[in-house]
Amino acid sequence: MNYPQQVTIIEVGPRDGLQNESVFVPTEKKVEFINLLSCTGLKNIEVTSFVSPKAIPQLADGVEVYQKIKKEDAIHYSALVPNEQGMQRALEAQVKHIAVFTAASNTFNQRNINCTIAESLERIAPIVVKAKEKNIYVRAYISCVLGCPYEGTITPKQVIEVTKQLLRMKVDEISFGDTIGVGTPKQTFELIKALDNCLPFSQVAMHFHDTYGQALANIYTSLQCGIARFDSSVAGLGGCPYAQGATGNVATEDVLYMMHGLGIETGVDIYKVVAAGEKICTLIGRKNQSKVANALLGNPCS
Repeated sequence: MNYPQQVTIIEVGPRDGLQNESVFVPTEKKVEFINLLSCTGLKNIEVTSFVSPKAIPQLADGVEVYQKIKKEDAIHYSALVPNEQGMQRALEAQVKHIAVFTAASNTFNQRNINCTIAESLERIAPIVVKAKEKNIYVRAYISCVLGCPYEGTITPKQVIEVTKQLLRMKVDEISFGDTIGVGTPKQTFELIKALDNCLPFSQVAMHFHDTYGQALANIYTSLQCGIARFDSSVAGLGGCPYAQGATGNVATEDVLYMMHGLGIETGVDIYKVVAAGEKICTLIGRKNQSKVANALLGNPCS
């Protein structure tokens, strides 16, 4: 099999992982958590979102967290920016990497951010313009690329339509999210095949949730197709506040174990990631969702 020799892991636990947790994590503990992740070899960490505190109270301290973390030169620290007000906060915090978001489903967009796909793209456009003026890297998320909790099946054609509009804005990267974790390897292959005619795979990241236990299989399929950028969340933290029943992102530890088993370089120390994941799970009283982490923690000789 021809796999990429090296992959990039984008750690989304501090933002996507914590945003739906009911136990509030104090600012200093968030900073400590992110600093631990910075010592693992990860080169991309999404640390927070500059969203309204009313919308996501867990991330109300986003600017303070971003400013207090110890930033390593080799690591890209990003923040999610939902609107122009959030972009202003990002500029004030001197963020160098931002993320914007939309979905391939109109209904999901309405339930999530109270606007249509077209309206969400109108919101994103001025954010991207401001980012480009300041030489800020822009990642775009497209949610529900393999299925929607309200509309059901989402076709590759629907995803491509949104992708093309984001590319016209000159975003640097697009993360394609199976937000409710319903996608299968067959669907993943068909989507990536469709994307092959749309943008270079160097601009593609895949973002899988593990609700139906398909995340690693979908990542493996993505590897076979030549994808080398993957989002994951330490300890499988996360969910989706607007998609009832959706479990967390695929666990970073599980992704690392598979990559290393395939001989693919990640540059990440899996044992340090396990330690960071266990620490945050203990803090919030949450069961660690990583099978690999639980196995390693239960077997000190491994």
